[in-house]
Amino acid sequence: MTDALASGLAISTRGLVKRYGRVVALDGLDLSVPTGVVYGFLGPNGAGKTTTMRILTALIQPDAGRVELLGRPFGRRDRRRLFEVGSLIESPAFYPFLSGRENLRAIAATGAPTPRLRIEEMLELVGLLDRADDRVTAYSMGMKQRLGIAAALLSDPRLLLLDEPANGLDPAGIVAMRDTLRRLAAAGKTVFVSSHILGEVRQLADVVGIIARGKLVREGPLEQLLSSQATVRVRIDDGDVGRAVATLEMLAGSGSTQRLPDPSATWLSVRFDPDRAADVNRALAQAGIFVARLEAGAELETLFLELTGDPGAPTPDLPAPGTASESGESAAPDGGER
Repeated sequence: MTDALASGLAISTRGLVKRYGRVVALDGLDLSVPTGVVYGFLGPNGAGKTTTMRILTALIQPDAGRVELLGRPFGRRDRRRLFEVGSLIESPAFYPFLSGRENLRAIAATGAPTPRLRIEEMLELVGLLDRADDRVTAYSMGMKQRLGIAAALLSDPRLLLLDEPANGLDPAGIVAMRDTLRRLAAAGKTVFVSSHILGEVRQLADVVGIIARGKLVREGPLEQLLSSQATVRVRIDDGDVGRAVATLEMLAGSGSTQRLPDPSATWLSVRFDPDRAADVNRALAQAGIFVARLEAGAELETLFLELTGDPGAPTPDLPAPGTASESGESAAPDGGER
């Protein structure tokens, strides 16, 4: 494997395999995460995202394959490397009857030396300074999530790994988190964000990797991927699919059209210049096919569904994030230490 640091990579995996009995969670996963970017790691539920994150933080070991973190091979004997890595994997867990500040002090004592001032800075960064002396058992889910992000940043890591960081955050919290992560990347740190909220990744990420059934199906700069994905999408009656596909492929070429896996409606996507969307509508009308709706442009949602689409597979959260409130809900107490 080429040296990841020389290649400008903060994370490199090659041929990563992980099985749970007969279930193959990762099936030869290859990732190339550049240094100093926000990398959006996308996939349907069950695609292998959290398994990947757990391998990258040495919580579990792969059955095969290689990992490089920050330019060097990484394995079970390299745990001290994690002093340079901050992580929030799955739901954050804290001592419920300690305060937020006391939890951060306990976490700091287990890792690289951390000045006390750093704890105060992180509490202020995530907007918890005024609640720092409250017991975590009184925190809402969103507050616990913000405390988890503060914990991940305690050691001033070069690499930040976040699994669904928007969970439990209200809209204002999501915007604040997005701004913080962008500033970290601008300062030269690498932020690796696993998510299935496409709208948030669209606004946050510089580079995207899309995983399906344990394999990487597409990776690259987000704008480059979208520019290669210019499409026109049409909603039609289910009974017209066959004739519509034949009509659109006469217009745009063989293999240009496919059905999107949307259980609520029948959508077709055709690779075609969005500026010529009227030609698509005209061709279908001449074939006697009624178009209920037509959309044009390059969207992350369309790219995601085309690459991971399986009508029977779990689909990502497509509505705008931020429906869960931080202020009114108090989550059940957590136990244990992260």
